[in-house]
Amino acid sequence: MSSDDPGVADLPDCQACGACCSYSSEWPRFTMETDEALDLVPPQFVAADQRGMRCEDQRCSALSGRVGESTSCLVYEVRPDVCRACAPGDPECRTARWAFGLK
Repeated sequence: MSSDDPGVADLPDCQACGACCSYSSEWPRFTMETDEALDLVPPQFVAADQRGMRCEDQRCSALSGRVGESTSCLVYEVRPDVCRACAPGDPECRTARWAFGLK
């Protein structure tokens, strides 16, 4: 999308949100990653069963900051495919934002 696209202004700013990373401990799962890609994820962020990212309650342990205010991913460059697939304004994004009372 170009910056001239009027819909861009309506998209949530991921770095001011983080809801998708705090919505469900079942969501940040490894699915399509190669073993080589998984080896790049720091072990302290991998769940004990090694099926996904380690979560504290529903929140991914690699999420830094406060949901709805300012957040960042501590493993952004090596995040799982499911995280890469989530896009601002898509159905998963809207569901997670709704759960946190964000528009």
